[in-house]
Amino acid sequence: MYRYETHLHTATVSACSYFQPQQVVDKFVRLDYRGVFVTDHFLNGNTTVNKALPYAEQIEKYCEGYESVKALAGDKLDVFFGFEYSYFGTDFLVYGLGKEWLLSHPEIMDMRPKEFFQFARKEGGVVIQAHPFRQDFYIDHVRLFTSDVDGFEVLNISRREIENRAAKAYADIYGLRQTAGSDIHGIGHKELAGMEFKTPLKSEKDYCGRILRGEGNIFSIADKKYAQ
Repeated sequence: MYRYETHLHTATVSACSYFQPQQVVDKFVRLDYRGVFVTDHFLNGNTTVNKALPYAEQIEKYCEGYESVKALAGDKLDVFFGFEYSYFGTDFLVYGLGKEWLLSHPEIMDMRPKEFFQFARKEGGVVIQAHPFRQDFYIDHVRLFTSDVDGFEVLNISRREIENRAAKAYADIYGLRQTAGSDIHGIGHKELAGMEFKTPLKSEKDYCGRILRGEGNIFSIADKKYAQ
């Protein structure tokens, strides 16, 4: 089976991350992963990008995390692009829409979430609500989207078990597609989660197609280097 991290933040772009691009490559190569998706916090989230810059320059800066990991990985690790769209502490992983698409659509910054999700999906993207039942001091209430997204992240290794159980139960009831990811922000994560497939992914679009068809398995592993 070919394993992939689907939820990863770099210190280059995500303000809450301390995961340097070389550390990303080193960790996942050591763990024998086939690839990773770099999903930094987007411009409407917890980003290091200067929001006073023109939109195109913000996108250039935003993509530096992904581009750095990809350049360092070479042929050792497949590196794919994604982004984590935010709405007042409610987050969504978007796959299948790359840098050129973002550059071509500055209007997305003025869209409400429902409008953005519909547009992104129409354009060939896949939208997964990340850690849907996350609770934290800066989140005033849980927002759940069903008809507007393609699926739920039902195993986020950085969240509490009860939150993941709730996400899976809700996804089961509503027949939503289900994914997993680590939401990894640093090298020292002791446990990881992601998606695995019988054959390697060819591209972001390939991943989107497989998720929409219900392919792939959720997995979790311990990083023995850091496990106690």
